[in-house]
Amino acid sequence: MNFEGLDAGMGEFPPNLHGTLDAGLEPSMDPHLNPSLLQGVELEAEGLTMTVPEPVHMMEGIFSELHSVVSEVGIPVTATHFDNQEEMLWMGNHRGHVTSFFGPTMGRYSSFQVHAADDIRHIQSLETGVLFLSKSNLKCYTRGGLFMFDYPMEEGADMHSLLMTGNNTLLMGGLQNYVAEVDLNTVQETQKFTVDIPGVAIMRQSNRFFFCGHTSGKVTLRDLRTFKMEHEFDAFSGSLSDFDVHGNLLAACGFSSRGLNGLSCDRFLMVYDLRMMRAVTPLQVHVDPLFLRFIPTYTSRLVIISQTGQCQFCEPTGLANVADIFHVNTVGQLLMSFDVSSSKQALGFGDSGGCVHLWTDVPEVSFNDYSRETEFALPCLVDTLPQLDWNHDLLPLSLIPLPLTSTEPLLSDWPTSLAAPRPRRAPPVDPEILRTMKTVGFIGYAANPRTRLRNQVPYKIKDAELDYDNYKQVPESPIGRDEEPHLCMVLKKYRKVTIKYSKLGLEDFDFKHYNKTLFAGLEPHIPNAYCNCMIQVLYFLEPIRCLVQNHLCQKEFCLACELGFLFHMLDLSRGNPCQASNFLRAFRTIPEASALGLILSDSDEQTGKAKLGRLIQSWNRFILTQLHQETQEQEGPQAYRGASSSSLGSSVESVIGKLFGCEVENSSLCRCAKETVRSSLTLLFTMHYPEQNSQGEFKEHDFAEILKKSICLEQSTQAWCENCEKYQPTVQTRNIRCLPDVLVINCEVNSAKEAEFWKVQAEVRIFHSIRCNCLSFWCSGEELCSMEGLTIDTRAEDLRHVWIPLTLKMSISKSQGLEISSCSEGDELSATEEEEGASLYDLVVTVPHIQDGRTGGNLVAHIKVGETYHQRKEGVTHQQWYLFNDFLIEPIDKTEVAQFDVSWKVPAILYYAKRNYHTKYDLRIKNPIDASVLLTEASLARKQRKSHATFIPLMVSEMPQAGDLVGLDAEFVTLNQEEAELRSDGTKSTIKPSQMSVARITCVRGQGANEGIPFIDDYISTQEQVVDYLTQYSGIKPGDLDAKISSKHLTTLKSTYLKLRFLIDTGVRFVGHGLQKDFRVINLLVPKDQVVDTVYLFHLPRKRMISLRFLAWYFLDLNIQGETHDSIEDARTALQLYKKYLELSHGAGKDEMRKVLKGLYEKGRQLDWKVPESDGPNPTNHGSIALLPLHFRVHVKIIHLLLSALLNC
Repeated sequence: MNFEGLDAGMGEFPPNLHGTLDAGLEPSMDPHLNPSLLQGVELEAEGLTMTVPEPVHMMEGIFSELHSVVSEVGIPVTATHFDNQEEMLWMGNHRGHVTSFFGPTMGRYSSFQVHAADDIRHIQSLETGVLFLSKSNLKCYTRGGLFMFDYPMEEGADMHSLLMTGNNTLLMGGLQNYVAEVDLNTVQETQKFTVDIPGVAIMRQSNRFFFCGHTSGKVTLRDLRTFKMEHEFDAFSGSLSDFDVHGNLLAACGFSSRGLNGLSCDRFLMVYDLRMMRAVTPLQVHVDPLFLRFIPTYTSRLVIISQTGQCQFCEPTGLANVADIFHVNTVGQLLMSFDVSSSKQALGFGDSGGCVHLWTDVPEVSFNDYSRETEFALPCLVDTLPQLDWNHDLLPLSLIPLPLTSTEPLLSDWPTSLAAPRPRRAPPVDPEILRTMKTVGFIGYAANPRTRLRNQVPYKIKDAELDYDNYKQVPESPIGRDEEPHLCMVLKKYRKVTIKYSKLGLEDFDFKHYNKTLFAGLEPHIPNAYCNCMIQVLYFLEPIRCLVQNHLCQKEFCLACELGFLFHMLDLSRGNPCQASNFLRAFRTIPEASALGLILSDSDEQTGKAKLGRLIQSWNRFILTQLHQETQEQEGPQAYRGASSSSLGSSVESVIGKLFGCEVENSSLCRCAKETVRSSLTLLFTMHYPEQNSQGEFKEHDFAEILKKSICLEQSTQAWCENCEKYQPTVQTRNIRCLPDVLVINCEVNSAKEAEFWKVQAEVRIFHSIRCNCLSFWCSGEELCSMEGLTIDTRAEDLRHVWIPLTLKMSISKSQGLEISSCSEGDELSATEEEEGASLYDLVVTVPHIQDGRTGGNLVAHIKVGETYHQRKEGVTHQQWYLFNDFLIEPIDKTEVAQFDVSWKVPAILYYAKRNYHTKYDLRIKNPIDASVLLTEASLARKQRKSHATFIPLMVSEMPQAGDLVGLDAEFVTLNQEEAELRSDGTKSTIKPSQMSVARITCVRGQGANEGIPFIDDYISTQEQVVDYLTQYSGIKPGDLDAKISSKHLTTLKSTYLKLRFLIDTGVRFVGHGLQKDFRVINLLVPKDQVVDTVYLFHLPRKRMISLRFLAWYFLDLNIQGETHDSIEDARTALQLYKKYLELSHGAGKDEMRKVLKGLYEKGRQLDWKVPESDGPNPTNHGSIALLPLHFRVHVKIIHLLLSALLNC
């Protein structure tokens, strides 16, 4: 702090001001101190002060004095600081002594000497102690006064301030030509940054810069990593007194030079806007400012403090009011220090008379929002034995300690035969380690997945730990923070995951934290995304993945086609999540889906009213039936436009039928002995459970037994009998004639009775397992079972909540019919069983419904990922179980997939696959999209005419090749508005982003004779309700997307999507501005080497993104996007900008290109990033040619092409 402009008497302290404290350390009264200040203060013999609390009446919302305490009479208070961890106020004085006061009553907590002679200039609290900065030392003490460390400065150092930059690092600055960085762990200097003389007196920090205040009156903004100066504000001509930063504002006060009269306090505060890096209107105040701080509550309020104790509150961008001035009663003393608590409820002042003043605006003040409990010294208490009443009949004699004098063993001593020590079984190795391990000789090497603490192996001893060990953490979601964390039974990885949106949307969200594999997750924020888990299940069935990617038909809304497009993106992704927006868009248009109640409203999804377990089972049945019908109509890879009409409607058996289909014979037997037999094809089976017995209990049942009865179902019902010509009681029996390759089972656990059945069967199985373990330890003859046999073995623990087997053996015989039995995973069929047609089915998928009352529940999938997927993604041959929870993907152990604790994890769907079933299917993918998709097509709009055409389709000779440039731009409309909430601090939090739909897609030729001419300009027809057409930014008007009244070239989204997919598969390079968002809304995944985004070409790190309009004006001298946006104009401009970038960077080094970009940013800041309205040329352009108007350019090109054709004839 610079005190050059203060009262001249403050430069040196006369001896009479300090009294006789130096000589005899006796307290003396300052002659300038008003005796009324010490009313209510008792002076002890040792010279310490004790405050006598008096009732104080506060008016909420208005700052007023709560307490004043004298620390050392006559010794100026040079530093004050509110503790950031505890309810304390620290002060340091001119003689190196510090004192702490506890709470709003200002009771003395500790007092000790830090430095023998130098004054305390800065105080900073830490978790474990408090830092005290003097002129040449940095010392750390505990809050009780115990010394921790001392860091001496270099000779000649004059330190003034320090700044914490991390938990264990700080910067120290002063009146020397450097700023030192110190590591508090090692108490050593790590870096030294050079600064200009006279050094740094004040330091502040924001999320963008370090701010350094200099005694020369300047404030410099420095880089957070390199400490290099980025900007400089010349605030005052004389000297700087204080400054503070909040949000995008910087406010400073100081002294102005008055020629021969020296320095005078400037009553104008300098306010700077950090977004534009320039000063705004100075703020005139009515006091002489010495200190200032932001006190942000509902607004960015400033408090300005004068040397004489005047205090004024005002807004940094408003006018100061004389009525907002208050006065600190310093009794003629000068204010020397000032601080604001982190809660913004308390102000602390230190004056030259040794007094500390506490001001607040609330009756019950707290210095921090969340303070930890302060430890106080307790008196030593000697434990005494309780008095024993010998006359009491119930007095326990065990309370009397007796020496052990007998040599006989005690009854509590177990014999060695019953207490034999047994080592604990080592926990299983993490599956991720086994999956990535590389073996050299007999030693395996693998990366540490960091799923456990170092050198610690958790052993689960109690049953409760198995359930609650993973719940001792505060939930990340704001929902449920008020609940007891240990009462939450849902494992963290199974909980519903949400995307936290920021100002940048999804760009800064860390998806890698949730998915460390190379498989792609799915985003959950889209309507009806509850089926994400089943989409992943279908993707990891290899025949279905190949089938839908080979499928292509002419239907606008075909789920098989959309699944093929989505699976193609999942194949290309390397761990980044995808979204099923186009698939779900087509799904919402299927009438059968709406009739089955599979389309959820937004309210049902948000409130959690939907019964997701029953819903996903219905969705499972629907999707298999729908894919069976759609792929049966057009089987095999066929060209989009070349498919013959004769193939449509053919009754070829689909791959879905071969994979899941099972021929079923249904017989109905009436009491009149009339039997009716019908055959049908079923794609899945539903579980049916037995009823309870007379005691209301369930008997023990094997899963294979229940599954057999569910497949070969026999039930009695009322049915129409043609012989009796009326409804009669009928016995209906179902038998199967063949076994499917993949057995799909809907568990139908939709009520408490079915859940209780699963729970009972799992408990019976674990009981048998424990019993077997006990018998395995039972000794022969008269020996007893060892104690280890009485505990649950680890293998038995793996069977908790498990009823279903990992492997089933199934066969059909003429005599016995269907036979199902449970097997171990490693079992193999004998030669006899193979001849009899038996098959082994391995569990490959389980889909549980996670019931979480805090979030409404969610659906996840356990999937056994096969070798081919690992080979494509990671280049290893391996099989592994994974948990898929939207964008969270995590490898899990096989024992976890069959565990269903029905209190929160309810089984919904099971998939059993026949071993090596995929060998009979053609797993080759032949891309069905060819160049015919780019040929001329008719518009859906009835009023569209050829004269209105804005593009010329590609000719056969113009078909793009790999590496060709294509300018791309897209426009969008809004289907659902963004859902957001305002936090208590006034910031906005996005809960659910707005749902966008692509409305126009334009592609422009990037080379050749027709360069700049669009070959795609499609308006996308939509059947969904548009909330906002965004006409100002998209150029789309109401009616442009309606086929009845539109005059544009209107197509379906699928048609345009196929064009873009063909261009991507061909290998063209797309050039555009902000293409990342465009491809995201279109739902396309484009390799990074095929994207050239001009928003990143003309961008400096940690700077703002620049609009296309400003870049076009600056580099191309073009004034585009005047009233609305036009995608043809934007795509062509992006192409020209890319070629301008190549021209600028050709032969130029990085430094020269950086100079060009710095000039661009400097010009943007001068113009506030707004394009001038004048039509004159840009004085800073780099030699580009202006473009002609759009309609003129297109028509000129058309005429040119027609003339060329006539001349050739």
